[in-house]
Amino acid sequence: MYLLMPTPISSNTSMSPEELAQTPINFLELATKPEVFDWMVGIRRKLHENPELSFEEFETSKIIGAELDQMNMFYTYPIAVTGIVGYIGTGTCRVGLWEHKSKIPGKMHACGHDAHVAILLAAAKMLQELRHKLLGAKKLLDVGVLENVEEIFGLHVSPSYPIGTVAFRPCPLTAGSGRFGAVISGKGGHAAIPQQSIDPIIAASNIIVNLQHLVSREANELLGFAIVTVTKFQGGGAINVIPDSVSTGGTFRALLKESFAQLKQRIEEVITRQASVVRCNATVIFNKNENPFYPATVNNKDFRKVAGDILGFRNLKEMPPLMGSEEFDFFTEAILGYFFFLGMDDKTRGKFEWENSPYYIVNEDALPHGAALHASLATRYLLENQPKSTLHKESSHDEL
Repeated sequence: MYLLMPTPISSNTSMSPEELAQTPINFLELATKPEVFDWMVGIRRKLHENPELSFEEFETSKIIGAELDQMNMFYTYPIAVTGIVGYIGTGTCRVGLWEHKSKIPGKMHACGHDAHVAILLAAAKMLQELRHKLLGAKKLLDVGVLENVEEIFGLHVSPSYPIGTVAFRPCPLTAGSGRFGAVISGKGGHAAIPQQSIDPIIAASNIIVNLQHLVSREANELLGFAIVTVTKFQGGGAINVIPDSVSTGGTFRALLKESFAQLKQRIEEVITRQASVVRCNATVIFNKNENPFYPATVNNKDFRKVAGDILGFRNLKEMPPLMGSEEFDFFTEAILGYFFFLGMDDKTRGKFEWENSPYYIVNEDALPHGAALHASLATRYLLENQPKSTLHKESSHDEL
């Protein structure tokens, strides 16, 4: 759920510079009004009760589409199976949307994406209501989600920071990550006569130990922050039989592109060479088609002015880098953008669990802050990128 900012083609704003400058600051006041806040909470709870898995969010898309219809906002659906791109005004701003509990057995919103949808819909609602004063740009021909898009903004709710704060880092914010697998092949045999076998379990055990040495013994200025984690070890089915093969795998992460490439190379070398030490063969699998490598999130825009105007500069927290990864990373590789974390911790309301916990809940009081930040980032972008209009008068109706 991201806010995409295409290149403005023209601008016919009816607001004075003073009014335009004040607009971002006023968004928080608007987002906390009962009618906006209660509507936003209602959307989040509806989504929370009806979670869907990735690329199966058909009912979620219906809910989002229905809300956009209520706003009289044009949108394109489907994008990448279940995605929606909404157009505010004449198309200058695009909104990309990808104690209640789940009503769907085995599924739940445990990472806050129900909150992210509600936040972005509220930002779209506020921008749509101001479109005649604020926007006025000619509709861009949409031939792709990022076609003509210059900037993108994204956020994630976080229980690690107090409500009313945002956490950010210029770059890099999150690590690049990849998955690896390996099959170590030997020769099976009986546990009583291991000398007649070629034991892949011994080889795989040596591999796992030596993979842990990559960071502890090879980290330097280039490798920097890096992690290799083995999470899979499968081999054998009988307690007294040495298997023919063992499969293992895990993830590797690094903050820098150079570190990531070096780590990938060394993982392959360690697996194949350690296997050969005990006469086994090894096949290393990265399978980038099914599990593409995530690039690091590199924030290449400074959003401190906008966030400081809304929340106060004392509530901006510079955070250490995270070794987790984020899909937003693919966007910031292509265009300018900024990703940040929206605080929702409130000690007076008990403990808020980390993402992906079965006890995870969202502090709904944080929703107005997220909506105001998204709307303000879009507004500030438009304020700073208003080219002079050179277009002739044309029909002003909106169309896809």
